[in-house]
Amino acid sequence: MADARIFQDLKHDHDRHRDLLEKLGNTEGASDERRELFEELRRELQAHAAAEEESLYATMLGCPDLRDEARHSVSEHKEIDDFLGELIETDMSSGAWLQKFKDMRHRYLHHIEEEEEDMFPAAADQLTDEAEKRIAKVFEDRKPRELERAEDELPGDARE
Repeated sequence: MADARIFQDLKHDHDRHRDLLEKLGNTEGASDERRELFEELRRELQAHAAAEEESLYATMLGCPDLRDEARHSVSEHKEIDDFLGELIETDMSSGAWLQKFKDMRHRYLHHIEEEEEDMFPAAADQLTDEAEKRIAKVFEDRKPRELERAEDELPGDARE
């Protein structure tokens, strides 16, 4: 069911991301606050995406009825990662940065809404309770490690 622990974990992250996006959207220029919030958001999004792909999406890719949704979501993760890389490379005090941030925020909010309203219920209908528990454990074990990796690993085109 869509209120299984894995879906609660993912929704909890999504709520945190919504909060960070809201706070970041209310900052101005190349302020310390904007830099700190962006860095926190960048690490969170990278870690969340990696852990989600290695837990839920990996399982969904093995289910014919869920495969297309998983592939679609992986491609959206790549798009968000590319946005983050472009934001790193853009002057934070410029109008271009703000526009790119707004575009990224719009795409990410659409992505998580799609997950919560469509993908999670579809996955919950197909997955066993045991699979959901296993996926939650993988996600919960993986996310802290991915947060550590995100400290040093840049997103998108900023990777060298």
